[in-house]
Amino acid sequence: MSELFKKAACFTDIHFGYKNNSREFNNDCEEFIIWFIEKAKAEGAETCIFLGDYHHNRAGVNVSTLNYSVSNLQRLSEAFENVYMIMGNHDLYYREKREIHSLPYANLFENVHLINEGVVEMGGVALVPWLIGDEWRAMKKIKSKYVFGHFELPYFKMNAMVEMPDHGGLKAEHFDGPEYVFSGHFHKRQPSGHVQYLGSPFPHNYADAWDDDRGMMLLEWGGVPQHIDWEDGPRYRTIPLSNLIDKPEEYLHKKTYCRVTLDVPISYEEANFIKETFAEQFQLREISLMPAKKEEHSIDWSQGADIEVENVDKIVYTQLQAVDSDMISSNKLIEIYNKL
Repeated sequence: MSELFKKAACFTDIHFGYKNNSREFNNDCEEFIIWFIEKAKAEGAETCIFLGDYHHNRAGVNVSTLNYSVSNLQRLSEAFENVYMIMGNHDLYYREKREIHSLPYANLFENVHLINEGVVEMGGVALVPWLIGDEWRAMKKIKSKYVFGHFELPYFKMNAMVEMPDHGGLKAEHFDGPEYVFSGHFHKRQPSGHVQYLGSPFPHNYADAWDDDRGMMLLEWGGVPQHIDWEDGPRYRTIPLSNLIDKPEEYLHKKTYCRVTLDVPISYEEANFIKETFAEQFQLREISLMPAKKEEHSIDWSQGADIEVENVDKIVYTQLQAVDSDMISSNKLIEIYNKL
């Protein structure tokens, strides 16, 4: 059998419907896919491989979100000869079963191939959906040149703060036959030997702050993976006020979400001026102020300030809530943190 592709364009973990079905987030997803298609076609890619988590909410898909996800799958179908959609854990209704999922409409597109029934090996490629039970044991038998899946491998970072622990299941060393293993699931782009996590198309929250290495991957058969960043995606920034005031143009861009640490004393009027001026000048999506310590900020709350000031606990909670794993409970991590 001939190779599955000549040149494949790949992305993963777009999560339509994230942020409570935010239209802004779904628009970001759509803008990314439009850019992804343009870039892929300019580079001569004829095949698209998506590595899981097309939708975010497992229990149900909002009608507005559904319109976004269906229309953009149609875009992909029209742009590529073949589109392979690997099922991620967020696409499944049940944690330990794949029978019910949020992508049945994929079968309406003749050239869209849903990977949901276990390992599919063809044309020198193994396509692997989210693994259930002890299915991981079969990974040792894969001898295809390339593996694309949605794996939860230990010692890779789930986000900037949390590394995936070893629970005794699938490990990177179990893939000793393939030349490359590509995975979705963890949102940080990270290569380790022949295993590579592609990372999400763009940062999703403050757990991704300062990590702009997001976008797509191109793979020509027999070549080296090429990661391409989406320069127009949203960005997240956490920064001391003293740095921001000194060189705001280095840190702030259109579509930026920014948390500013108050490391210098300022008044309520100054805080309000900073928020309004920077938000307008740089077309920020969000700017909030956070005291360096809970007791250290000089805003006079008696003035009825509408300035949002966040504390360190809230930042940590956001990071822990962003942990996406069926093996680790984000609520349990928060419970442990609260006892520290």
